[in-house]
Amino acid sequence: MSWLPAADPVLGDKRSCDALELVIVPRVRDLGDGFSVRRALPHGKRQMVGPFIFFDQMGPAVFRGGEGLDVRPHPHIGLATVTYLFEGEILHRDSLGTVQPIRPGAVNWMTAGRGIAHSERTPKEVRAAGGKLFGIQIWVALPKKDEEMDPAFAHTPAEMLPVIEDAGTRVRLIAGSLHGARSPVPTRSELFYADAKLEAGARCDVPADHEERAVFVAEGSVEVAGEAFVAGQLVILRPRKAAVVEARGQARLALLGGATMDGPRHIWWNLVSSSREQIEQAKADWASGRFPKVPGETEFIPLPGHEPAIPKYP
Repeated sequence: MSWLPAADPVLGDKRSCDALELVIVPRVRDLGDGFSVRRALPHGKRQMVGPFIFFDQMGPAVFRGGEGLDVRPHPHIGLATVTYLFEGEILHRDSLGTVQPIRPGAVNWMTAGRGIAHSERTPKEVRAAGGKLFGIQIWVALPKKDEEMDPAFAHTPAEMLPVIEDAGTRVRLIAGSLHGARSPVPTRSELFYADAKLEAGARCDVPADHEERAVFVAEGSVEVAGEAFVAGQLVILRPRKAAVVEARGQARLALLGGATMDGPRHIWWNLVSSSREQIEQAKADWASGRFPKVPGETEFIPLPGHEPAIPKYP
């Protein structure tokens, strides 16, 4: 997904509760055609949670027949994009030649490294019928030692992901490790990312195994440490403090976190790096057409401030 600089999400507040650190209420941004996102990271008071530097909830949106998502090719460096859907379908294409549809419960993990370009569109057959789209896209900052690695792409089907079930709670482990389980999705740092469904009254433990952790309420409402939170809120937990999430009704959560990153990152448009110079180089490379092309695509998103009348590849 492509990101343009915007005002910070609504400022969260520091919590006095021992288990809670910060609550972020993202701004809703309409990207056109009735498609909206809730952007929780980066935030004015918190750039990252572990290595997670960008968090967008996509939709839920309903497309009429003939409509769909059209994110033209755009560049990334220094990060991995992680796409996970609750509903709908997106067709991913990238400059490695990958053509991969993603459907609910599966994971598309694209490692940009020194540079990759990709597009995200509603497939033709899905576009013709119309339908829903609801999911999350996250960016994971790469460790400094891996920022210049070769780009890569990995798709992991839903049936390969571990599922942890207990008393009305069902947790699908998207990436990393949690509750003794480990996802097969390849990562470059120790982290966890999970999709949790809770029945009314069910509880979900968020252990203190990982230093930085957060809970995003995607649907429904929950209680954490005696405080209530509703859909759209990102709850940052205090380091090394175990927490329990209890559903007030049916709820769906994204659980995420990891070790504190090895230093802050610069983020501009879709480019992330520990080096300003690398971002400037990537900007120049994209503006001049030196980035690798996405096979099968002729359009692209221009570098902000360099928009031609009809954006085609140089």
